[in-house]
Amino acid sequence: MYAVFKTGGKQYRAAAGDTIKVEKIDAETGATVELDQVLMVGEGEDVKIGSPYLDGGKVTAKVVEHGRGDKVRIIKFKRRKHHMKRAGHRQYFTRLEITGIDA
Repeated sequence: MYAVFKTGGKQYRAAAGDTIKVEKIDAETGATVELDQVLMVGEGEDVKIGSPYLDGGKVTAKVVEHGRGDKVRIIKFKRRKHHMKRAGHRQYFTRLEITGIDA
């Protein structure tokens, strides 16, 4: 069984036992989190779709680690104007291990 859920403004598809990287969640490492914005749950031909969320749909996950992603380099350059601006950004993330899916 898999589920499509929303967290951090993004949608993710995951099944039980998967490890996924999502936007930062304020929870301690090793804690259990419940994600209740479930959009769809399916298994084979049996698919349940919410409008927009499933009633009683819940994904439980364990927080594996927190970290920061690779650096994204931003360069703004204007030719013949003697202008170049450089910046960088590293996004925070949380790695989750999906432990259960409830429809």
